[in-house]
Amino acid sequence: MGSGPEVAVYGAYGHTGRFVVEQLRERGFVPILSGRDAGRLKSLVEASGSGPDARPAAVDDPASLDRALAGAAAVVNCAGPFAATAAPVIEAALRAGISYVDVAAEIEANADTFTHFTDRARAAGAVIVPAMAFYGGLGDLLVTAAMGDWTAADEAHVAYGLSGWHPTAGTRAAGAVSRQRRDGRGVRYTKGRLEYHRDDLPTLEWPFPDPTGPRAVIGGFTMADVVTVPSHLPIPEVRTYMTVEAARDVSDPGTPAPAAADERGRSAQTFLVDAVVRSGGGERRAVARGRDIYAVTAPLAVEAVDRILAGRTRTTGVASAGAIFDAPDFLRALSPHIHLELRP
Repeated sequence: MGSGPEVAVYGAYGHTGRFVVEQLRERGFVPILSGRDAGRLKSLVEASGSGPDARPAAVDDPASLDRALAGAAAVVNCAGPFAATAAPVIEAALRAGISYVDVAAEIEANADTFTHFTDRARAAGAVIVPAMAFYGGLGDLLVTAAMGDWTAADEAHVAYGLSGWHPTAGTRAAGAVSRQRRDGRGVRYTKGRLEYHRDDLPTLEWPFPDPTGPRAVIGGFTMADVVTVPSHLPIPEVRTYMTVEAARDVSDPGTPAPAAADERGRSAQTFLVDAVVRSGGGERRAVARGRDIYAVTAPLAVEAVDRILAGRTRTTGVASAGAIFDAPDFLRALSPHIHLELRP
């Protein structure tokens, strides 16, 4: 067990939460396990064999959340749907005077965090980082790193080259909430704002770098990058794309959940994220390769916690990964988990 700061993990027994707990331990932090299901928390503690602190808490019970965060230096929220959990856990973090990080991929939930907490968090000098995950966080860091010394761009494109996508139960639940909030509509970021639509999504060919090469993608398969990137970068067009195979997997209710394929619990899924920014006639690119989108979320979130607690941040308030951290340096710190290429 580590001897560093205590960090609460809300939703610790979930698929991503377990990766986050393990990453915290590896980095020397002391995880406090929390979540809505006391039985699953108990099972997680028994399975760990190391006696971590477990504190059940419900989002509709502020006192239980306060007890869960007592003594913690930060909280990582891994419990979706974040439309239900983000605001209550942020409120508890503000009451406790601690930093908040979540791994939300829900576009509307992330937008809500910026809308409802920006002024309060800034006034309190608090740090709140939403979407510190594979979707939203990694894309934002890549776009920010690709920008280099550019202060603005005309377009940003983030293409997700996933070998496949076996969604977790949490991913499916979050997707259902998002579809309900949108009334089944699609969403995109264009002309400097979020826009809802009922257009059919086109199938395009994206020129992924070698060795992946050109792949068929769904254009307008919109992810949380459309919230995080324009939250701090003046780019009026932010578009995301998903390989056809992965889009089919996540849309198919029969696709099974991810299965462990190595000793660390990672699945066999591989990914390549290709971020391209364009300004005038110029183009810059940042590329990240790795394995298992859920497992890689853990080092993203824990690296964020480590930098926040060490004071290695650029601002306070609600801020995306690219706004609050030195993007190239942050990405290089993930080298055990992500292979990075910057192509100016």
